[in-house]
Amino acid sequence: MKRRPDSIVRWAARRLELRSFGLVPEHFDKAEGLRAALAVGAPLALALASDITVLGWAVFAAFWTCLCDAPAPDAVRRRILALFMGVGTVIAFAGSALAALWPMAGMAIGPIAVFAAVLASARIAYGGLLGTLLGVVAVVAVGFPQPVSLAAAQAAAFMGGAAWAYLLITLLWPIDAARPLVRASDAVIVRLLDMAESLVAQGDGPHRDGSWHSEHAEHRRTVRLAIERLRSLLDRYAGQAGMLEAHHATLATAETLFGALIALDQGFIERVGPAHERLAVARACRTALLAWMIDRANAHCPDQPSALPWAVTRLRRLVPTLHEDLCAGCALALAQALAAPLPNPCANPARDALRGPLRLRPLSRSAVQQALRQTAGLVAVYAAALAFDLGYPYWAAMAVVVVLQGGVRITWARCLERILGSVLGGVLAFGLLLAGDATITLAVLATALAGAAIALRAVNYTVFVVFLTMLFVIVTAMLHPGEGIVAARMVDNVIGSLAALLAVLALWPDFGASLQGRIAEGIAANRAYFEAVEAALPFAEIEAVRRAAGLASIEAETALHDLGGLINRTNGAVAHAAGLGTLRTLAGSAAMAWHRRLGQGARG
Repeated sequence: MKRRPDSIVRWAARRLELRSFGLVPEHFDKAEGLRAALAVGAPLALALASDITVLGWAVFAAFWTCLCDAPAPDAVRRRILALFMGVGTVIAFAGSALAALWPMAGMAIGPIAVFAAVLASARIAYGGLLGTLLGVVAVVAVGFPQPVSLAAAQAAAFMGGAAWAYLLITLLWPIDAARPLVRASDAVIVRLLDMAESLVAQGDGPHRDGSWHSEHAEHRRTVRLAIERLRSLLDRYAGQAGMLEAHHATLATAETLFGALIALDQGFIERVGPAHERLAVARACRTALLAWMIDRANAHCPDQPSALPWAVTRLRRLVPTLHEDLCAGCALALAQALAAPLPNPCANPARDALRGPLRLRPLSRSAVQQALRQTAGLVAVYAAALAFDLGYPYWAAMAVVVVLQGGVRITWARCLERILGSVLGGVLAFGLLLAGDATITLAVLATALAGAAIALRAVNYTVFVVFLTMLFVIVTAMLHPGEGIVAARMVDNVIGSLAALLAVLALWPDFGASLQGRIAEGIAANRAYFEAVEAALPFAEIEAVRRAAGLASIEAETALHDLGGLINRTNGAVAHAAGLGTLRTLAGSAAMAWHRRLGQGARG
């Protein structure tokens, strides 16, 4: 199938998500990038104009504050940013001053400060990013040991940069707190459209020989992952009203459309009913999804007529012309879901700001284990710094803090992405430094890199690290010139990333169930889904087991590419492939059974 240029990135996203590497192009945020460029550019210009190198702390504080601005209601965002500014200032002062008390004091102070930051932030719901960035501030602070007076100057510069970014984010250039929800909803619809377009394009072509077409397995995974991202994001805004109703409606509609597309996909695989009926439903679904996207894009144009009612009418008129129950049921399900009122999240830009409390939670055992892993990783990095005489050991320490963000699966993926991004970013930064060393040129470039890094932070971690590495290298070269900055950045990130991986493998390693176990769990979950449909359970119960089956399927599929899966996948590879095939077929068969019931009811 020939792909349009605008679909190649989404095709790559499906492939990468299978391997736990997120690529979500819909999450690119130009406005956040421009705001971050202004946040970083102002203190950088002041530092270069005044030739006061300590203002470099203001530059990085502004960048970290922009990075700390995670999706949440406005009140929660303000409180978390204020916490970062206040606690970060204390850490910047105390870490630097205490590290200067005796030789190598930073090697003790750094791990202690990171342990405390990670543990304290674990009490705040969705406070992981806050803890990570406070840990970053801690390891950088102990990397610059200073007497009390200079440590106070560094802390003041940090506070100034963070306060400037805070004012910019919350007062001078506020961005709608619900925009991440809009992007996540759009991402779900786009992935459903990809799936429908692929069904139309493949038709009864060469891949429809009764065997599984891998690209359609990827569609099922990528849609389910997009739906779960939207669901988890909605949890962050729990307790909100009004605006969130639109996204809950989108979520419910997307689940229904997804189920219909899975049933239709399985119908194509098994060649159920006349081919022209399946293709007619697929085309009508594609048209309806396009109409839905057009309506969302035109939300700010009240005079623009809605495209969706026409598409729904087309689906409804299609139902009585279909002889196959499966096709009729899929068309009916699509029409009913899209005919329901779908409030548009973009239709009222003047709505009140979302408000919400800063939720606290009890300290868990896993949070303590995570803090201890971070501590152990930092100790290992500082030992490596002594052994190999690293020029910028705090860069390696930063890598430990940001890579070690969970269990083996997450750390393994982050480790590879961090290493790749650092090497690519380092090479590019070296070329830029060779091409031009004019201060103004480098300052403009650094400002642009800060904006690009923030705009792309939710798109892909590797791409983010590329721009982040270039930013840090260029700013360091301007404010703290030295030999071997680029090489040090690359080497330190490799060492820090590997130390994080070793820490998570050495302390409470959790590979989860074995690959075969995950496949067995997925088969059991999808069999439960099929049995729930066959037993004609209430719709709400079927929805619950369908979601559980979808999540179990994702776990089984991605386990093939985890560190543990890569180790053992060569053993019994044929059995693994057969098990996954059974799992996928069960999911499709259950979806077909449900939509056949709908089709029979439409005629009955």
